[in-house]
Formats: sequence, structure tokens, C-alpha cells
Amino acid sequence: MTEPIIQVSDLSKRYHIGVRERYMTFRQALVDVIATPIKRLRNFGRSSHREADTVWALKDISFNVAPGEVVGFIGRNGAGKSTLLKVLSRVTEPTTGRATLRGRVGSLLEVGTGFHPELTGRENVFLSGAILGMSRREIKQRFNEIVDFAGVETFIDTPVKRYSNGMRVRLGFAVAAHLEPEIMMIDEVLAVGDAAFQAKCLGKMNDVSRAGRTVLFVSHNMSAISRLCNRACVLDAGRLVYDGDCQGAVQRYLGMIADTRTARLDLRDHRGRKAGMKPIITSLALRGEEAGGDEQADRNVFRTGEDLVIELGYDTAGEAFNHIFVGIHSALGERICSVGTHLDPHFNQTLHGRGRVQCSIPSLPFAAGDYSLTVAMGNKMAGNADCVVDAIRFRVELDDYFGTGEGLRHGQGHIAQRCRFRQIGPQERSQEDLSASSCVHHHSS
Repeated sequence: MTEPIIQVSDLSKRYHIGVRERYMTFRQALVDVIATPIKRLRNFGRSSHREADTVWALKDISFNVAPGEVVGFIGRNGAGKSTLLKVLSRVTEPTTGRATLRGRVGSLLEVGTGFHPELTGRENVFLSGAILGMSRREIKQRFNEIVDFAGVETFIDTPVKRYSNGMRVRLGFAVAAHLEPEIMMIDEVLAVGDAAFQAKCLGKMNDVSRAGRTVLFVSHNMSAISRLCNRACVLDAGRLVYDGDCQGAVQRYLGMIADTRTARLDLRDHRGRKAGMKPIITSLALRGEEAGGDEQADRNVFRTGEDLVIELGYDTAGEAFNHIFVGIHSALGERICSVGTHLDPHFNQTLHGRGRVQCSIPSLPFAAGDYSLTVAMGNKMAGNADCVVDAIRFRVELDDYFGTGEGLRHGQGHIAQRCRFRQIGPQERSQEDLSASSCVHHHSS
């Protein structure tokens, strides 16, 4: 049998809350080796960290990956997906366990990973190639392809620190994909690019997998996981809870999310909040907009064509904000639509202190299925100060929306769009043609 290209055995990673990891020089490491026995004697019988001050980002993870496999990793925010790729990429060390990788690794874990901000795009391409063990000649052969794919020809001799996030992502992905590492590791950074670039990246990843290279892919987009991967793993609270076919993985993940589904949530400690953001959005509720308004009960099941009301509670803690954003996703993570205060010509309020705000979506046009909301609050120019991904889930039932007893079948789209058909003038002409054709046929016989 072929030897696995990646072997992970009982891998665990523990972080101490409030303590930054140290990256030491050789001299520091040597001093640490000498000083450690003395520190241990001095601290004998005392614990340097309480268990309450630690968190296990990964716990006893084990799996193998064969050469040429494309493996997806899915799970809620904080499940340990990104930490796993960082450990495998040697960005951080595991606390316990072992990971063996046989081959060059190309990683794109976050915007501009591995790029030196003071160097130009051109210099960083050569630096990245050298780190991967490629010769200058090999890099030069692929240089034009990389720049063309990234679309940064105009700025290739500009320091990377002046690039936008999108430009750094495009160049970083182009380098990782074109310098032909045996193992590619791609985190959710593709979400930074626009739709056209995401499609381009997914196409390139498909080409890479067909060429027999191994790919580890972290994403919240279940559609991309199902399309690209031949296997998927589900992580939850740092543990590997599923390893198998993509369909089974997606079902396991959706089941995990559905367990906590409700119509009103306290978002202050929501695990979907993006790292580093303040808990400004404090609550989220869903309801219909029938007569009675606020008197209506919260609910998370709606019929197609009903009005949907999204109510956000907020506490700005002394700051002021003027922008609210709501993104609606399918159960597979595809963005269905987006709404925001910038699209409402009548909303011009500034939000400060504590309060609530409602967003009404009239005549919800969605097909039957499960959907989720991502909510954010901030300022138009400065960006989001708070963002909660997959904040709440709701279900839509189609009922007899079209009045025909028929509905959309699976795979026919997410939008239930009413339509009208009518037959117009050429009907009469076609009947005349039919009569003429009949006469000609009779005469010839």
C-alpha cells in the first residue's frame, strides 16, 4: 500500500489564556535549556497555569491522508480547523502528539501568510519559492503565470504592505497554487476575494487535485467542500467527530448546528463571533410581521411569501455606529442575499447606547430549506466592529406558494420566483402552416 503523505497521531494543542506563544532564537533556546531545571526546582509543587486558564484548541486528533487526496475540514468557529492547519504547516508546535508530512508544503492560512511586508510582490514570490525549496530557475519559469493569475501586474514591484487584503490573497493563492508543492493547505481566506476570484481559485484547486497533489481545505462553504473534496472531516470543540464521505460530513455538521436552533438568542457569548470583535450585537430574534407587530411570538419557521422580521439588540458601550449588515446563507453556506442599512434610503440614524433595531424583509422569496443569518454592526467607512457568523438559523416551508400544488424540486434554486406565461400571436400562423403542410402531404400521396 502507498505510504500516507500526511500522518497525524494523537495531536493536541493547548493554549494558555492571556499568554502569547514565544518564538525563540537559538541563543534564547540554549539559555532556556540551562535555566529550566532551576525553574522546576523553584516551582516544585506549584502549577504554573491553572486548568481554568487553559483551552485545548485540539484534542487527540488522529488521521492519515493518502497522496492525491483532497480533504475538507468543516466545523463551527472555534472548532480547531485553523489551528490544525497551523500545526501541520509548522506555524505553531503541538502540545502533544505527532504529525508527519512527506513533501513540500504550500500554505495559505491567512491574508498574506509568509509575505514580508517591506518586500515587493516580485521579491515575495521568489522568497516563497525559495522557502518551498525551489530553484530560482523554476520560480522564473512560473513567474508570469503567477502574476497573471493574481492580476497584480501593475503593482508587482510595489511593497506588499501597500497591497489591499484582496491583492495579498490573490498573490498568496497564486504562489501556493503555481509553485507546485506536494501538499497544499488552504484556509477560509478565499472568502476575502470577490466572487469571480473565488470561482477562479476553486477551478485552480480542482486542477491541482487532478494533477495528483494533496489538498487540505478549510471552508464554511459546504457546496465547495462537496464539489472539490473526496473526503471530509468534521471538528467540534477541538475533537475529530467525523471522518468520511462529504455528504455524511455535511449532514453531521448541519445536525450539530441545528441542535442549538431557536428563534431568539443571546449573542454576547456566541461562538460564531469573529475573533477580536466586541460583543456589540447582544441579541437576535426572528418573527413574522402580521398585525400586532411586537406582540407576535418569536418563531423560526416561515412560509415562502411571508414577511420576515429580524430584530437586533445592541449595546455600543459609548461608541456610535451607523451601519448594520445581514447576510442570508443556505444550509450549504452559499450566500443567497444581503441586506443592510446602506440599501434602505429611509434609514439615516446613528445607533449609540442600548437599544433594538428591526429589519423587515417583505414577501420572503426563498424556496423550502434551512437558512442562516450572519449579522454585523459598524460604520460605513471604518468597517465592522462586530460580526457574528451563523448567528441564527431558520426554516422556510414552501406550502402552495404557486397555487398549482407544485413546488421547486431539489437543485432548482433557492428563490421561489412567481411567474406568468401567456401565448402570443404566432399561434395562429403555426396553425395555418400546419394546414398547408397537411394539404401538401395529401397531394403528394
